[in-house]
Amino acid sequence: MKKIVLTGGGTAGHVTPNLALLPSLQEAGFLITYMGSYDGIEKRLVEDFGIPYVGIATGKFRRYLDVKNLTDPFRVIKGYSEARKFLKEYRPDVVFSKGGFVSVPVVRAAASLKIPCIIHESDMTPGLANKLCFPVAKKICCNFPETYKMLPEEKAVLTGTPIRKELAQGNKLAGLEMCGFTANKPVIMVIGGSLGAMNVNKAVRDALPQLLEKYQVVHLCGKDKLDNLLLTTPGYKQFEYLKTELKDIFAMADIVISRAGANAICELLALRKPNILIPLPASSSRGDQLLNAASFESQGFSIVLHEDDLTTALLVDKVNELYENRQNYFDAMEQSGQMDSIPTIMELIQKEAGI
Repeated sequence: MKKIVLTGGGTAGHVTPNLALLPSLQEAGFLITYMGSYDGIEKRLVEDFGIPYVGIATGKFRRYLDVKNLTDPFRVIKGYSEARKFLKEYRPDVVFSKGGFVSVPVVRAAASLKIPCIIHESDMTPGLANKLCFPVAKKICCNFPETYKMLPEEKAVLTGTPIRKELAQGNKLAGLEMCGFTANKPVIMVIGGSLGAMNVNKAVRDALPQLLEKYQVVHLCGKDKLDNLLLTTPGYKQFEYLKTELKDIFAMADIVISRAGANAICELLALRKPNILIPLPASSSRGDQLLNAASFESQGFSIVLHEDDLTTALLVDKVNELYENRQNYFDAMEQSGQMDSIPTIMELIQKEAGI
């Protein structure tokens, strides 16, 4: 049997596309192992799938001044040694990396052992961790045509993002029952990413008195970000994070308010969910979400609100505008012809694995 090592972590966006590949990899007969940090979110997400997990030391690559910049390089070196030791013994046929800082020591160690590596870049502009892996990658998958032009031509493949098929198999009634919602009032889903989004959470909660007059709100607010004062508010349901039940929440949602991470917005597109995107501002990111959101807005898939301009009145106005015109956004997404990325990526993986 052929062996594959999956890697990627730091946020759910660096893990869920790997999980979306699992059924196809298993069907193709691959033995699958996941490599991530000792106790990162990737470990928690993977453990439900019964896949062997190997933890390594990790360090973050920062573009800004931080005392951890003095110590993290040593963690990366340790992680590289741990990854290389495991890979040398296990000898996988191929490594597939979804990015994030945890992937760098894994990919570089695999390349040093002549193990072929395939990388997936979700954002429009490549992140630093993936850039460090590009020189040793066999193929680099991407989501946006704009990204394709930034990559080495002989390595670049426009694939789109693997989307979990089960997300399209949700049950609306199950979602309504789980949240205690009624079927005769529209539902707003708010999702700020696996780590939550403090400013988005605050904006939504400040707007609840107005929003709940017309809508019901289900809020995936992130780990440790529940508001205990609002736990019994009628028409408002909070969750830190959802796994298997997420498909039912998507099925229930009429419109979505979201950050603009590439994987999150690709899921919204695949599920045809009209949405408001509130991208991370440039002041607290490298600006990739701003570019992702601008691309979706220009294609007619989304309304974009910038965090610096966010007010209760503006948020409520844009929610009403989106809901009233939701069919236009649905139609635009329906015409997008988003490709099914999984067969394309599987073909790349099988080729590198010698199948």
